Amino acid sequence: MGKHSAKAPQQAGASEGDVRPQVQAPLPDVPRGHHAGARTHHGTAAAGVGAAPQGAGNPNAPRYSRAKGAGEYIEKRQRRGRHHVLRAVLVTLVALVVAGGAAVAAYVHHINTTITAGVDDKLRDTLVETKDPGDPFYMLLLGIDKDEERAESKDYGEDYSAYRTDTIILARVDPRDKKVTLISIPRDTLVDMGTNGKQKINAAYSFGGAAYATKIVSEFAGVDISHYAEIDMDGFAKVVDAIGGVTVDLPVAVKDPKYTGLDLPAGKQKLDGKTAALLGRARHAYDSYGGGDFYRAANQRMLIGAVITKVMKGGASTIVPTVTTLSGYVTTDMDVTSIASLASSFKGIDVEKDVYSGQCPTISKYVDSTWYEICDTTAWKKIMDRVDKGLPPYEDASQDFTAGVAGSVGVSTSTGDNSSSSSASANDAAQVSPEYTGTVLVLNGTSTAGVAGNGASTLTSAGFTATTNDAPSLQAKTTVYYNGDAQAKAAGVAKTLGLSAAPVQNDGSWDTSTDVVVVFGADWIDGSAKSADATGSTGTGGATTAGSNAVTGTN
Repeated sequence: MGKHSAKAPQQAGASEGDVRPQVQAPLPDVPRGHHAGARTHHGTAAAGVGAAPQGAGNPNAPRYSRAKGAGEYIEKRQRRGRHHVLRAVLVTLVALVVAGGAAVAAYVHHINTTITAGVDDKLRDTLVETKDPGDPFYMLLLGIDKDEERAESKDYGEDYSAYRTDTIILARVDPRDKKVTLISIPRDTLVDMGTNGKQKINAAYSFGGAAYATKIVSEFAGVDISHYAEIDMDGFAKVVDAIGGVTVDLPVAVKDPKYTGLDLPAGKQKLDGKTAALLGRARHAYDSYGGGDFYRAANQRMLIGAVITKVMKGGASTIVPTVTTLSGYVTTDMDVTSIASLASSFKGIDVEKDVYSGQCPTISKYVDSTWYEICDTTAWKKIMDRVDKGLPPYEDASQDFTAGVAGSVGVSTSTGDNSSSSSASANDAAQVSPEYTGTVLVLNGTSTAGVAGNGASTLTSAGFTATTNDAPSLQAKTTVYYNGDAQAKAAGVAKTLGLSAAPVQNDGSWDTSTDVVVVFGADWIDGSAKSADATGSTGTGGATTAGSNAVTGTN
C-alpha cells in the first residue's frame, strides 16, 4: 500500500517494571473507583501500585465532569450550541444532496465555511495526502466535550489546553473496495510524548490541539493520517433525531442509574437522539465486566454503523434537513466537494459486511493511584498489519472480548486473509489484478437521467478518465466491456462500481476508442446492480431508445 504500510507501533509503555518511574504527572482525571485491580483485555494479567502524582489540577473542573448525577447530567447536555458530529455520517449525507442537485453555490459555501472552521495550517501540515484519489487512507475521529457551556466558562474556555479527548477512533477508509475499518484506542493508553513525558494518549489534545493529537496517534499506530474530524457524542443526539432514530441490538441490558440514567433491555430496539447519545457515554453500566471504557467504545462503533445504515436507507426528504443540521456540528479538513466525491464511492455499502471493527489491545495497570492502559505492542502491530492490508482486525474471535456484552458493528474477525476483498468478477480464476487507470466510456442504458454522470464521477474519483453518453437502446443488465488487453482496467472499473459480474471482451458491438465501456442497465438501482450476470450479454438490447436521457442530455 505504499506509504500507508503499517510501521512498528510506538512503544507505549515498554514493560511493567519501567512504567512507574517514567510516568509524568498526568492532567487531572475523574477518579475511576470502579476498578478492583489489574485487568487485562487480551488475556495477560498485570499489576502495579504507587503514590498519587502531584498534578496541577483545576479545583472547579470536576463539576463539569461526567461523574455528576443523572438529572443534572442529562439536563446540561440538552443545552448545546455548536457540537462536532461524526464526519463519517456527513460524508454520506452531503454526497447524496450534491449528487441530487439540491446544493446551490451559496449553500455549499456556507457548509464549507462552517465545517472547516477551526482547522488550522498546523493540522493541515500534519495530514498526509494519498498518492491517488482512490487509495485507502486513514482518518482520525476525536470525541471532545468542548461544547458551548464549557467553552464560555472561566474554568475551561476556548483554548485546547483545557480539554482531553474522550473518544479516539482511527478509521481506515478504502473507496475502491467500499470498506471502512473502525479501531478504537483507549483514552487511558500510555504513550511516550517525548518532551511532554509519558502520558495518557487523551492528553495529546491538551498539549497541542488537533495537530499534536493527530501526530501522536499517527506515531502510535504506525500509519499516516490523511483526514481529521472532531466529534461530540452529545451533538450526535440531534443527528439521530434528524433521521428519525436508530435501531441497535444490545446483547445485555444496559443499566446505569447513577450517571446516565439509562435502563435499556437487551435485544433490538429503536433509540431516539438523547438515548443514543447517552448509550455512547455509558461506561459504568459495564463496571461488573471490568473496564467500562472498552464496552462503551464498542457501543460507539455500533452507533456509527446504525446511523450510516439509517442514512443510506433515507430519501431526499430526510437528507436535506439532516445536512443542514449536520453543518453546524462538524469540524473537518474536508470540503463539500471532497466529501461528495468520496461518498459517491460508497453507494451500496453493506454496513454489516463492509465495516470492520475492533480496538487496540491493552493491559490495565494501576500506577501512582491512576489507571493506565499499557499497550500490548506485539498484538497491536499484528492488528495494524491486518488493518493496513484491508483485513478485519482480529485473527480469531477470542480477541474480541467485548463481543456478547457490548454492541457490535460489521465484522471483527476474518475467516481467511482474503475475506476483505470484494468479488471483482465471477471468473477470478483468471487472477486478474485490478488497475485503476485508463479511459472509460459510461453509457446510460436506463430510463433514469443522470445515471451515467454519477457513475463517471465515481470512476473519476478512483483514478479513471471517464466520459458519458446515452446507450443506443435500453439495456436489461449492467455490463462492463473491455477493449484489447484492458481486462485489468475493466476489473478495476467493475470493482469500483461494486459489480460482481466478470467484464466482457468487446466483440465490436460497442465503442472501441476507450479502454473500457460501462453500460448501465435496468438492474442498476440506487448505485448497485440487482443482477449483474453478464453471461450472454452481446450489447444488443431492446429496440426502445433511451429517450429520457436523450431529451434531458443528462447521461
